[in-house]
Amino acid sequence: MHRLLLMYTMDPRGAKVGGIETHIRQILRHHPEDFSVLFVGTDERGDCTLGAVQRLSVGGRSFDFLPVARIEPEAVNRAAKRLTQSTTLRYVLGALRHIGAIRRALGPGPATADLHRFEFAPLARLLGLPAIQMIHGEGSKKDRMDSLIKTYWYIHSSGERLALRLARGIYCVNPAIVERLKTEFPHAHPKAELLSVSVDTGLFRPTPFDCADDTLRIVFAGRLDEFKDPPLLFRTVAELRRNLGRVELHYIGATDPERYAEFAAIRDVTVRHGFQDAEGVARIMARCHAGILTSFFEGMPCYLLEGLAAGRPFGAIRLPQYDPLVVRGVSGALVERQTQPEASAQALAAGFVEIWEGIKAGRIDPERVAAMVEPYAITNQMSRLFARHRALRGDRAGARQVVAA
Repeated sequence: MHRLLLMYTMDPRGAKVGGIETHIRQILRHHPEDFSVLFVGTDERGDCTLGAVQRLSVGGRSFDFLPVARIEPEAVNRAAKRLTQSTTLRYVLGALRHIGAIRRALGPGPATADLHRFEFAPLARLLGLPAIQMIHGEGSKKDRMDSLIKTYWYIHSSGERLALRLARGIYCVNPAIVERLKTEFPHAHPKAELLSVSVDTGLFRPTPFDCADDTLRIVFAGRLDEFKDPPLLFRTVAELRRNLGRVELHYIGATDPERYAEFAAIRDVTVRHGFQDAEGVARIMARCHAGILTSFFEGMPCYLLEGLAAGRPFGAIRLPQYDPLVVRGVSGALVERQTQPEASAQALAAGFVEIWEGIKAGRIDPERVAAMVEPYAITNQMSRLFARHRALRGDRAGARQVVAA
């Protein structure tokens, strides 16, 4: 049995949302039978003994959960403003405090680490584990963001250099990140491969559009972080409301949209669903018609893959990694960001009008939309991830085992 150490700043029972969190939950839910998972995370509920292992299950699959820090629920979906509020710092300090407990919980067998933050690389080295580093983000210091990374960029940059040096394998979620490593970290580039986040195509399945009440329903799932440009998202929906009249925004996530002044114009046409598990997200997407993305930068959003797998086209501000997935007339519309936010909102709203007309005319087919993400299915992607973990320990006996969807 191969022991996998999975480390991240979340409580698997909790309400933290985002692409990395979705990817972590997929690993917990879909790891192969020859793997046992030790998830070192956080306690949101305050009902755990830090440093003590408890057995949990998700989607019928069991794993060991070892919390190392108590993180309040109100903090998990809010960007820290001070270093003392940083969930990552609190997590790392907690992991160091309980490093002995983690080592004991790993047991004597072959083990590797799966890392999703650069800051965790030294922890894996302290434990003597070969590690695979997954790089989810593509932001730079000049980009708009509300996390402490921008303030303490030199720490982030130093952590990245160290993590890439320590990693035995590196996965990047889009081609631009692979190219950046080739330019900025040529020593790390030979270890790097492209592996996007995955989508559960057994759960997210295409369904027919319901247009009976002539209301365009747009869905957005995730945190309303600064880099996602929520003001543009809200402006676009407001512009659509002026153009079409009957529009709804369905928001899945725990961020309070009231923090943005632009939300006031669409408050009365917004349905706030709060945190939802994967099944809940799938149900809501089936009732909606299209997704929206307005980010300044992204890795590869799980929400994009899930929406497309559900047969829902997307209107989005163009990023290069979207090009193979969001194709005009087939699976949505991409528009370039304009100098003025109002112009971007008008251009994106025009894209949604085109999508809506295509849906009502039957030109946009949910089955054809879903086919765009077949290469990203869990059955295709996760098998590669776990095979590489086996190879790190020289265990090739089960390397071709397929991950069950």
